[in-house]
Amino acid sequence: MKTAIRLTGGLVACFIVGVLVAGCLTGTAAAADGSEGVTPHPDKQETKNAKSWDPKAAAAYLDHRLTWWMEWPRAQRDHDTFCVSCHTAVPYALSRSALRTTLAEQGPSPNERRLLDSVMKRVRLWKEVEPFYKDVDRGPYKSVESRGTESVLNALILSSRDAQSGQLSNDAHKAFENMWGEQQTVGKQKGAWLWLRFKNEPWEADDSDYFGATLAAVAIGIAPGNYRNNPEVQPNLKLLRQYLDREFATQTSINRVLLLWAAAKQPRLLEPDREEAIIGELLEKQQADGGWSLSALSGDWKRADGTPQDMRSDGYATGLITFVLQQSGISAENAKLQRGLAWLNANQDKTEGSWQAYSLNKKKENHISPETALFMNDAATSYAVLSLTTANRR
Repeated sequence: MKTAIRLTGGLVACFIVGVLVAGCLTGTAAAADGSEGVTPHPDKQETKNAKSWDPKAAAAYLDHRLTWWMEWPRAQRDHDTFCVSCHTAVPYALSRSALRTTLAEQGPSPNERRLLDSVMKRVRLWKEVEPFYKDVDRGPYKSVESRGTESVLNALILSSRDAQSGQLSNDAHKAFENMWGEQQTVGKQKGAWLWLRFKNEPWEADDSDYFGATLAAVAIGIAPGNYRNNPEVQPNLKLLRQYLDREFATQTSINRVLLLWAAAKQPRLLEPDREEAIIGELLEKQQADGGWSLSALSGDWKRADGTPQDMRSDGYATGLITFVLQQSGISAENAKLQRGLAWLNANQDKTEGSWQAYSLNKKKENHISPETALFMNDAATSYAVLSLTTANRR
């Protein structure tokens, strides 16, 4: 049975978003209270949901973790910059500003500014800065993989920043130029970018080219100033769309979540039937407690340390999926979306401010340090914040 989710125009989209927010708020409380069939007053419900998770604690956790990452010796790069990590830095850049209104902040946090400064420096010095990883240090192809990966992440971070002001900056334009310069035009990766391969799912594995291509599509879709309709980028966009379509059938569910996000930002990126199929697949994989498990969405990936995958619901999968479902325009009254939001509201560690997630690659005890064992929590907290602030926003 197909799920009716498509948006057909700006006015309809605005209407659905309004309904979505109200529906998510009332539905979350019904799931939490067991008061099925009772619809509290929307204003009272918004107040209750706002108190069921702690935005201030979430911000404190994210700020602390980015501070640690920016100072970690292994993250340092040339020209006084640092590596932009898929697990900590990028999710922070996407999510931290979502807390600004709630926390009555007047502008970017100090860590946001420092992260943006590092990204902009590397964008401006693109031909001078060394890649994040080099062949001589980390093995064949790591230099070109690093360039491809970084070019997409830089464009995503700056595009997300500029989407808030409604004007694409010169630095973001340059970041997109760098990104298009790294796009592959021949071979299996034609239309995508060479991506770092360190045997780490879901961000640095052999199938992570697709992950990177979806992030590029998101960056293009959220870029202000109608960037995606710029005639100069149409040949590149065509190659990207062809790649996303060509490699779709072999993708894991978690990669398809990101494709759904990109489709929400780029109309006609996905055929309606395929979009509905992804949503149906995700809803079917929801666990009994209302959350989702990253392990259940990542195929038969085996941990490097030989330990079994953790199949419990986690903050990364649940935060990302509920965020993307809201972006896609799923009905606000969808009970599974409401239960997913309720899971997030109920599962923040109020002491740490974070949401827990589990590495696909090794057990927590087998990480090189307690700090690196938190990488999945970093991403989980960011996407939980994005999802819950979306649901609580009028």
